[in-house]
Amino acid sequence: MWFTGSSKLSLPDPANALPGRAEAVEVPERHFVNGARLIPPYPAGSQVAHVALGCFWGAEKLFWEKPGVIVTAVGYAGGPTPNPTYREVCSGKTGHAEVVRIVFDPKLVSYESILATFWENHNPTQGMRQGNDTGTQYRSAIYTADNAQGRIAEASRDAYQPRLATAGYGAITTSIVPLAEFYFAEEYHQQYLAKNPRGYCPDHSTGVACPVGLGVTSASDSDSAIKIV
Repeated sequence: MWFTGSSKLSLPDPANALPGRAEAVEVPERHFVNGARLIPPYPAGSQVAHVALGCFWGAEKLFWEKPGVIVTAVGYAGGPTPNPTYREVCSGKTGHAEVVRIVFDPKLVSYESILATFWENHNPTQGMRQGNDTGTQYRSAIYTADNAQGRIAEASRDAYQPRLATAGYGAITTSIVPLAEFYFAEEYHQQYLAKNPRGYCPDHSTGVACPVGLGVTSASDSDSAIKIV
């Protein structure tokens, strides 16, 4: 991956962010690994999650291997620059994080389980970095599709924080915000580790198990309360 310096640890003022462009990058129609449709429309009844947990190459692989996941893609979200390039994101001047899009069948895998994979496979206490990968694009974030996802994500964070604290970690710095826009990354980033099996894939997990999916439940996508048990 492209390593950034300490000058890229703060999100840019939107007024000073790179202007981007109107044209979206071209991406393949189909997933390199499973052949599923990479771009919308997705199967009826499927749901979509967006998470940022550092380098998106290895992060995407975690999810395409997860049972119940229909398709994955990588891209950029969280910043004001429209249709950024990878080099622009690495400059720290777009405000975007490296993000994985996960399209899943809620009858086979829950959003809570998606979040458990997210929490357990990076260190969500490091601010604008993951290990030696330093910069705003490596920050931890959950970009929610609706209020129900927002409540579940916040409940999962609150359930995981005591586990991390017991293991000696600090406060979670993960941002949980509504998704404004997801921009697909360039073709060569999509399913990168399937195309490059020896590619860069650091492990920044804490080894702390997440109770999500076991102790966090939601009755439905309505306004029902989320219960921690």
